[in-house]
Amino acid sequence: MQQNNIDETLQRYFGFRAFNPGQRAVIEQLLAGHSALAIFPTGGGKSLCYQLPALLLPGLTLVVSPLIALMKDQIDALQQRGIAAARLDSSLSADEYREVFNQARSGALKMLYVAPERFNNERFRATIAGLPIALLAIDEAHCISEWGHNFRPDYLKLPEYAQSFAAERVLALTATATRAVEDDICRAFSIQSDCAIRTGFYRPNLTLLSSAVSAGERDATLLARIRSRASGPVIVYVTLQRTAEEVAARLAEAGFSARPYHAGMKNELRAETQEWFMQADDAIVVATIAFGMGVDKSNIRYVYHYNLAKSLENYAQEIGRAGRDGEPSICEMLVCMDDLNVLENFIYGDTPTQAALQSLLDDLFSQEEDFDISQYELSNQHDIRPLVLRTLLTYLELDGYLAGGTPFYANYQFKPLQSSAEILARFDEERRTFLGNLFRLAQKARTWFTIDVQQAAVQLSTQRERIIRALDYLAEQNLLEVKVSGIRNRYRRLKRPDSNAALAEALFQRACKREAAEIARLQQVLDFASMQRCQVNGLAAHFDDQRSEPCGHCTWCLHQQSATLAERHSREIDSDIWNQAIALRRETPQLHDPVALVRFLCGISSPKLSQSKLAYHPLFGSMVDVPFKMVLSHVRPEGK
Repeated sequence: MQQNNIDETLQRYFGFRAFNPGQRAVIEQLLAGHSALAIFPTGGGKSLCYQLPALLLPGLTLVVSPLIALMKDQIDALQQRGIAAARLDSSLSADEYREVFNQARSGALKMLYVAPERFNNERFRATIAGLPIALLAIDEAHCISEWGHNFRPDYLKLPEYAQSFAAERVLALTATATRAVEDDICRAFSIQSDCAIRTGFYRPNLTLLSSAVSAGERDATLLARIRSRASGPVIVYVTLQRTAEEVAARLAEAGFSARPYHAGMKNELRAETQEWFMQADDAIVVATIAFGMGVDKSNIRYVYHYNLAKSLENYAQEIGRAGRDGEPSICEMLVCMDDLNVLENFIYGDTPTQAALQSLLDDLFSQEEDFDISQYELSNQHDIRPLVLRTLLTYLELDGYLAGGTPFYANYQFKPLQSSAEILARFDEERRTFLGNLFRLAQKARTWFTIDVQQAAVQLSTQRERIIRALDYLAEQNLLEVKVSGIRNRYRRLKRPDSNAALAEALFQRACKREAAEIARLQQVLDFASMQRCQVNGLAAHFDDQRSEPCGHCTWCLHQQSATLAERHSREIDSDIWNQAIALRRETPQLHDPVALVRFLCGISSPKLSQSKLAYHPLFGSMVDVPFKMVLSHVRPEGK
């Protein structure tokens, strides 16, 4: 591809005369037919690296991103520039879904954005398999690595899909890849080392500050900072949804335009808050990490961490949302040692018990050689969080015990948009007979019919794929409206473990190792905050960007001192609450397991706690500020 085509496209569609560092190198690799990895800091212009090639390559660019906000913002911006882009997500109606695919099939669509979970949809995979994929772009690619800070098992299947869809080239993108994570990404997608483009981590316009505070003075400190600042949009990051509500309310009472944002809010309210923040010049949003991922607002002037960041990777992503326009911006972390209890409790609460792992393995390896399961049902049955369960199943695949097949929907519902006679009259005799038999097998409710596709395939002596293709075709022709539910995952048992107990122990140790890594990440945040040298250089070094010249605008460079960390304080266990908890435990089977009781007291939800509504009990979270292991040491002597 000639250079002038790249430059002309850059200016014509994106309005830029020059590239950011690294962008041209990545784009040239892709246009030469190579797969590539782009490791740019947040705000470094990663999205242009697939958006521009998408306009120059024949075929479709498929963008995989877990960030719904990014999809919406980028597609709105692309469409305003006259670029054909769309997304597939749960907010689309059946008609909108069909229209997107019709555009993709016709070649009118240049970019299609999807979440990684979309690949669990067999209808989606069947459609994509027939399209020419010129480029598969994978955002947040660090999620594929066990060594990454946000490992997502769904990402591990993406290399397989890249091959099965015959994607001509792959672009992996991340802002937070250490060297180990970079190696994992390159290995997974067969990216040559010279096609991994890493730009410098340093952002000269960001001032990084760390201030030690006690829990009692934190609100006053934040309020003082916001009162004394020059105007400009602000993000305040917190750990808990409840904290987002409380801090936003206190700021609003003080006369500031502040709103909360977290995953517990209704979708409509979250979207409204995001839209408000995007349009306002002096808005303050108090948010969990659910906010900001992919939000394209260039003039965010201040990012405050009211609570400790979970890791340096999270911290780097979150401060990276400030000052994308290159103007000076301030990022300050309020370092309160009391935060450690809550953050550590969430880490410990994620680790499944050895007993839960044993019962999971007993369940899986008692199945037939070929079997299917509902991950939702397994999660509830064995009290293992869904993400943790998916990770465990992925481990069993990687270790050669199971081979994962194509997930499928157990339940199909359809609503005829014409009479059965009118629908059948459109087809030849063979298809008319097949569809008539299929309709007779469906169970009718008031307006919707429900059909068990697997059972229908057996009764009709056909493949389930034929039934699904038939229903999809009827939906495309506006003869039926189709809804699917009840996703099930197929597996084949490749081998049995010599001992379920020994394998449960090995998986438990693996989970404990990951737990220790997460705890170590927390310590890295404290080490960064109290670092007695240039903190910007220390953060850059974490991402293998070695700088020798001090930045001149971090806490250490400005004051020749760092945050002095206070002693960590933990509340003692209240004897009255403890006695109430033990009494509740005796009459509540879901709390008989020691770890289940500790999760309950520390405010950590689990599938069984949610199922039994115990998360609404007054004692739930009554020891949220007591260390998990301290509570556990009190529970275990109590026995069952």
